[in-house]
Amino acid sequence: MKIIPNFLFLTILLGITAIACKKKDETPTVSDLEKLRNTENISVKMDSAQAINAITMQKVQDVLDLSTLYLSGNKKTEIDKAIYAKIEKYFEKSDSTTFQGMFKELESLQVKKIKVSNINVFKQIKDQDTLDFAKFNVEYLDSKNKSIGIFERNAQYTLVSKPEQKNKEFKFYFLNFYSKPPLKDSTSVGVTK
Repeated sequence: MKIIPNFLFLTILLGITAIACKKKDETPTVSDLEKLRNTENISVKMDSAQAINAITMQKVQDVLDLSTLYLSGNKKTEIDKAIYAKIEKYFEKSDSTTFQGMFKELESLQVKKIKVSNINVFKQIKDQDTLDFAKFNVEYLDSKNKSIGIFERNAQYTLVSKPEQKNKEFKFYFLNFYSKPPLKDSTSVGVTK
């Protein structure tokens, strides 16, 4: 008597499996190439404040990532020299003191990774000059990806126009990185979180 229910159960299970396999075979598979071929190129338009925020966020993250990479080496190899040269390209003018404060802080806290967030780009008028600043939060992580802390930092930057370009391109440079906070009388340009 027990054989009949077991046989019936096994038959039903095999039937369901066969139907599921048949339905799976009927759905056409689309290759990654087909997906790329059929996607539409949607352009995302940003206003100038959003674009400056996005560029500044990326540049800050790049400098900090390169800095932690440089500090993890012994600073004497060709790769370390190349990394240092790459960091210098983000600055309009750099000398031996440009990175001293930032490097000292990162080494003392034994930072291995950094996450940048809550960037706020703003302008400050000093005499007849308009100065561009970015205020942002940095989260320092150790070698085990545990948070060391979240700190607020500032950077001063400039956008230098390229007169040889027809489409009004600008080159982005930092003037001061991890600089002291500017005075309070500033005008906010935008906030990205």
